[in-house]
Amino acid sequence: MTNTKTRILDTAERLFAAHGFEAASLRAITAEAGVNLAAVNYHFRSKEILIEAVITRRLGPINRRRLEMLDACEVEAGKRPPELEKIMEAFFAPVFEAHPHEMGSFLPLMGRMLMVPEQFQRQIFDKHFAAIVRRFEAALDLALPKLPPVERRWRNIFSIGAMTHTLLLSRILPALSQGLCDLSDGKAVTRWIVTFVSAGLRAPATQMPQTVRKGRAAGD
Repeated sequence: MTNTKTRILDTAERLFAAHGFEAASLRAITAEAGVNLAAVNYHFRSKEILIEAVITRRLGPINRRRLEMLDACEVEAGKRPPELEKIMEAFFAPVFEAHPHEMGSFLPLMGRMLMVPEQFQRQIFDKHFAAIVRRFEAALDLALPKLPPVERRWRNIFSIGAMTHTLLLSRILPALSQGLCDLSDGKAVTRWIVTFVSAGLRAPATQMPQTVRKGRAAGD
């Protein structure tokens, strides 16, 4: 990858993380990167393609590492269900333990991905998350067989939300926590979030009100 292309990607990533995809203009990106608009057009052709390149550059290695760790977890389990904490570690560790130099701007950007228009959200999900979510849901089905499927899915969504919220607020975490919390120790953050979400995932199934159960039965 050329130095110019890398500089554009680094600058775009930083400005998208700070201001959002829509607010960070190509003019601002080219000015800060020290290149002209022709260079952006040459390497990326449009802002949409530039956004996609920024996302792919970081999410590709993260998702590959997630699948590697999940594969190892399942191989270790053999014929037994995979261990819940190891499933969650495979999902979270590649994000929080990525090299700070490479991921400093991208961590809050991951949170911003869920704040973009619905059509773009869907494109991001289909390309970068759909296959990952299916693999991890299948592993959770094995690890939590007694949990009703709908509740298992909701709990998984809540777990992803905990990560997303943390990433989106990454730059103000020290202020929110009176200096106690930041993302500098990725291994510690991984341990804490794995402990937190595993407890929620493992909790007994929720006892639904009788009226809700009757309503569902009537709709079947």
